[in-house]
Amino acid sequence: MRVLLVGSGGREHAVAVALARSPLLTGLFTAPGNPGTASLGTNVAIVADDVAHLVAFARAERIDLVVPGPEAPLVAGLADACAAAGIACAGPSAAAARLEGSKSFTKEICDEAGIPTARWERFTDAASARAFVRRRGAPIVIKADGLAAGKGVVVAQSVAEAEAAIADMMQDTSRGGAGASVIEECLEGEEVSLFAFCDGTDAVLIGAAQDHKRIGEGDTGPNTGGMGAISPPPGFGPEAQERALELLVRPALAVLARRGTPFRGVIFAGLMLTTQGPKLIEYNVRFGDPEAQALLLRLESDLLAALLALCGGRLAESGLRFSAQASIAVVLAGRGYPGQPATGGAITGIEAAEAIAGVRVFQAATVLDAAGVLRGSGGRVLSVCATADTLADARDAAYAGVARIEWSDGIWRRDIGVRALGRATS
Repeated sequence: MRVLLVGSGGREHAVAVALARSPLLTGLFTAPGNPGTASLGTNVAIVADDVAHLVAFARAERIDLVVPGPEAPLVAGLADACAAAGIACAGPSAAAARLEGSKSFTKEICDEAGIPTARWERFTDAASARAFVRRRGAPIVIKADGLAAGKGVVVAQSVAEAEAAIADMMQDTSRGGAGASVIEECLEGEEVSLFAFCDGTDAVLIGAAQDHKRIGEGDTGPNTGGMGAISPPPGFGPEAQERALELLVRPALAVLARRGTPFRGVIFAGLMLTTQGPKLIEYNVRFGDPEAQALLLRLESDLLAALLALCGGRLAESGLRFSAQASIAVVLAGRGYPGQPATGGAITGIEAAEAIAGVRVFQAATVLDAAGVLRGSGGRVLSVCATADTLADARDAAYAGVARIEWSDGIWRRDIGVRALGRATS
């Protein structure tokens, strides 16, 4: 089968590695890809949200399956355009992708389906939003109502911080605000991410991970797209994951199906494990990054076969199988991220890192210069990942890999997985 993978991040590199193992694969194209995906197939110079050119390429190259990585092309209608062209797409329609494209839409689905979630209100007027926050007090959560690349959420610890977030998100459309914010109660507990394949009516568990969103150690500083992840999260095993799937995902799928917009693709439910039980924070309509890197390292079955089963409504035949090992992803970002990152610095040592047993390095914002030197070109640049029988061993291996990477612009958290292990940062 000929596959077009859409995206350029560490998630897409990890998906490409998993797809490349499939005996069904005859050709892999990645748009736009990165130097890591180029080693597994052919990169195509089409940006991820250019739906028209992606579909035109897929038709010209007789692509059998389009695999979307990021959310933006799905919200823009990539799956719909593929369907119109007669091409299978392992992702939801634009209507179903509103689960990620609109925070208020997700809340409406939760209310209709009876899914436990935080109490919420939507505002399009900043003055009304500020008045609401003053009545409710802090801590309180301010969310941009649209897409914001993982940076559209502020957990405000004071009313002043909440008011600043309202002003920012309701004026700055680059953060997904577009004049609207969702304000909700601050849930307390342990945050985890749950993933499942969905075919419109059925859902099959992929697994769970735990992201580390903030830039600083000890979960300090602003939110980022993710500075690391572990899988599986301690205390949230397969039985708990299945119960959460039944409580927080399947009812939403049923509502979408009743509305005539069935969800087909990967659903990623961000959950808070509260003292009252798991509650939904948000839905995403694709694999997470860096959660995908940690999850797919543990995949033992054929990802391409599973995606084909999803598209064909045959999820029961997907044969998904993951190892019982633990995995971890440590993100290396450009100095200055999540603001303006340093770029252009040479990166070496990836082969040395991958010489450590269980370690794999996935590339994201990297480029090869004319001399063939790998350089950083953006915010999150590398994910140094590892699997082992225990999280402690996986963590040790991953950080040993990080130590072998030479990159003067690189920053990373040194405490990924520390809280799960219950030990101090070394």
